[in-house]
Amino acid sequence: MDFSAYKGLIFDMDGTLIDSMPAHVYAWKQTCELFEIPFDEAWFHSLGGLPTLKTAQAINRRYAQNFDIHRLANTKGDFFAALPNRGEVIAVTYQLLKRLKADKKIAVGTGSRHKHAAPLLEETAILPLLDALVTADDVENHKPHPDTFLQAAERIGLAPHECVVFEDTELGKNAAMAAGMDCVMIVAGELGELILARDHHQRATRFSPELLG
Repeated sequence: MDFSAYKGLIFDMDGTLIDSMPAHVYAWKQTCELFEIPFDEAWFHSLGGLPTLKTAQAINRRYAQNFDIHRLANTKGDFFAALPNRGEVIAVTYQLLKRLKADKKIAVGTGSRHKHAAPLLEETAILPLLDALVTADDVENHKPHPDTFLQAAERIGLAPHECVVFEDTELGKNAAMAAGMDCVMIVAGELGELILARDHHQRATRFSPELLG
């Protein structure tokens, strides 16, 4: 895949650079057991890219409960932090990052909080390779809103069209499209489809319900 058209690479973290989704889901499993919440592994995987606090809100909506979302989120965070192995690097994206580091600006845009993201990136030797890190603490509107990736582009001094995003979830892909950035999907640890923002915008405009009447 040719990345010469881009000046910046923006990576999601969990499931894109680091195989940490199993650890996140397991931490949610422990939290659900503690709070006697039904645990649906596939559903938690589908929320990949969503900040922990918003996942807690989604739990309340799904099960019509009124749990203290901060307590839920903090409990999950504590379980995650206590895990002995929170994930190894995903080889294809890690090697790509290292290979292009000399010629491109590199950023991570993640839905994780800084206190969880920075240690994980440090443990995996990724943090020193980054020109910018944007976490859930840095934006008000999270994925699928574009703010995370727009903030990352701003911090590395590039326009959105000069960047390409690497993502593994629909939430992340939609955030990249909303930011006007091309997006490479990571599927089963391999580089998948390159989705062009202009094509996505044209399709969305063509089939807009407002235009269809």
